[in-house]
Amino acid sequence: MQEKDVCILIPTLNEGATIAQLIRDFRYEGFNNIVVIDGHSTDNTQELAETEAARVIVQKGKGKGQAVQQAFETLDAEYLVMLDGDGTYLASDIHAMLAPLLEGRADHVIGNRLADFEKGAFPGLNLIGNKLINTLFSIAYRKNLTDILTGYRAFTRDAYKSFDLKEMGFEVESEMTIQSIKLDHLIEVVPISYFSRKSDAATKLNPIKDGFRIGKTIYLLARFHNPMFYFGIIGTILILSGFVTGTYVVDQWFKGITRIPMTVLTALLIMSGFQIFVLGMLSDLMVSMHMEIMRVLRQKDKSGKQ
Repeated sequence: MQEKDVCILIPTLNEGATIAQLIRDFRYEGFNNIVVIDGHSTDNTQELAETEAARVIVQKGKGKGQAVQQAFETLDAEYLVMLDGDGTYLASDIHAMLAPLLEGRADHVIGNRLADFEKGAFPGLNLIGNKLINTLFSIAYRKNLTDILTGYRAFTRDAYKSFDLKEMGFEVESEMTIQSIKLDHLIEVVPISYFSRKSDAATKLNPIKDGFRIGKTIYLLARFHNPMFYFGIIGTILILSGFVTGTYVVDQWFKGITRIPMTVLTALLIMSGFQIFVLGMLSDLMVSMHMEIMRVLRQKDKSGKQ
């Protein structure tokens, strides 16, 4: 591997307190192809990045997801390492991130922040939220990747060029991971260090609002990968609702009161719930067959290229 084969991608928004030192740290590690894609910062982020001789791209839209989409379309490096510009990640961890790619073990490397994080690096509800979202992901996609929300990732060119990303915000990390699973990329998780933000580096993440959006993205995209999970939740809600209304109907019946409309509603809820479960099972079978066919076709395509 030559240094020019690796591009360091840093999405930024008002990271003037940390961006210059981060770029210097990567140069110290021997990497000079550094691209900062900036989301219209109102501080001196762009000027500092240019002073440190990084290539600065001003994103066309708003949101981290849009910045990542634009960068993936623009760049063409053999290997791409992406991380946030807030100073919470170490440039020296790049060697551990690149190793699985260079050795052919992975197409997409995920840096696991939970392996070694500084006290206070996950403020408030962030750590609990991270673990809940990772648990939801593991159930929905049948794969435990430990830290799907990390901002430190590395990709081969084939991997990042294969993505068809749609999410515009912080949901993009989940979407990249989901698409890698769908595309049968080799994914490896490596431990990295994670530090608290500097006092003058404000976070852009809202743990409640963005956490809900990320959870919603994981759930909605599951219908294409694990329909039984997607439809199972809907079916469970309907059946439980039916049992609640049914309990009320039975209680009223014992008191000599007949609730015909509630009885009909109870029956509809329970029957609809079971029908959606059946739909989930059939959809799961179809998706499994489709995934297996696509896996065989991709293997044949790789064999043909070799």
